Amino acid sequence: MTAARGARRTQWAAGSAVALALLFAGVATVAAARGDTADGTQPQAAPAAVRAPATDSADAGFARDMAVHHQQAVEMSFIVRDRTQDEEVRRFAYDIANTQANQRGMLLGWLDLWELPKVADAGQEPMAWMATHGDHDGHGAADGHDMAGMGDMTAGSGSGFTARDGALMPGMATRTELDRLRKADGKQAEILYLQLMTDHHKGGVAMARGCAELCTVKTERRLAQGMVEAQQSELDAMAQMLSARGAEPR
Repeated sequence: MTAARGARRTQWAAGSAVALALLFAGVATVAAARGDTADGTQPQAAPAAVRAPATDSADAGFARDMAVHHQQAVEMSFIVRDRTQDEEVRRFAYDIANTQANQRGMLLGWLDLWELPKVADAGQEPMAWMATHGDHDGHGAADGHDMAGMGDMTAGSGSGFTARDGALMPGMATRTELDRLRKADGKQAEILYLQLMTDHHKGGVAMARGCAELCTVKTERRLAQGMVEAQQSELDAMAQMLSARGAEPR
């Protein structure tokens, strides 16, 4: 194993440890919100300062939407695993699938702990939470933070994005593109996967930045910021892998 690969493995292991720490912190946060004690009994005076987020909050919206977004990344990674023998791409896809499956479990677990539905109400568009909670002053600013640039990634907010052919959010692959990936082989499959996953990561980074700005649960904000940093690094790695195959992002 090269030094570079060894360093990446160390980073992935560290990332898993951080994810577990965030999950346990989330459990503690929600337990505090509910007023539960360590043995599961109710204290005489439950804390009033910490509350589970509302079902229409940015916290709940991000958890629901990113869980859906992550599920497709896992699906694409398993598809390419079976369509190429290239060990570099197979390892990369495995690490994305493993990381995003774990994070998806955390997000759905938080919704369970918050006693909130995992599916948005009928008629509520994906990523509506970014439009609802990201315009407190009428100029796209939330709590003094610059939200410029996020409007393009918000469905149903006048951004021009329209869900189509199974692509519910910006960056997601369409059913047609997934079918193409399932039929591709070898280098063709590698390039298509890396291009689709590049688009997917760009959409995910924009959504995670939205949560880092708008979510109120500190543990979830930390997870979102970690997603931004990790996926930005993976975007650089995918650009290099595409270049090595004589291709580039779409």
